[in-house]
Amino acid sequence: MRIHIIAIGARMPAWIEAGYEEYARRLPRECTLVLHEIPARRRAKGADISRLIAQEGARQWATVPSGARVIALDRAGRKLDTEALATEIKKRLAVGEDLAFLIGGPEGLAPQCLQSAHDRWSLSELTLAHTVVRVVLAEQLYRAWSIIRNLPYHR
Repeated sequence: MRIHIIAIGARMPAWIEAGYEEYARRLPRECTLVLHEIPARRRAKGADISRLIAQEGARQWATVPSGARVIALDRAGRKLDTEALATEIKKRLAVGEDLAFLIGGPEGLAPQCLQSAHDRWSLSELTLAHTVVRVVLAEQLYRAWSIIRNLPYHR
């Protein structure tokens, strides 16, 4: 199983990259985490933000691997606790289905991504900076894996 994170934003601060890499590295080969960074469009004064978001969304959608189950991360999405996330991951592992998580830019995901995704999940009711979401997601995926494998990380 491959888990793809398709995120708007490139050239992250070192602490974001280090946090993401720490948890991606911990996941085993059978549950590989793959990060696809889509550079954000420049948000100049007077820019048509809705057009920029739509362009970013089109680039995100074009990056989704064929056959992957697409999950849009959205604050208004379905709320999952860590055990429910582990159950979802276990189901996908059982059928060998790849996952693709979409993380939007500063203004969120493009409407076409939200509408076309198989599901919408929320990591929190809090508003998280889009740069931080990839670290939180990677940690939660590792935590879910530790639950599935009965490892001591999740207590």
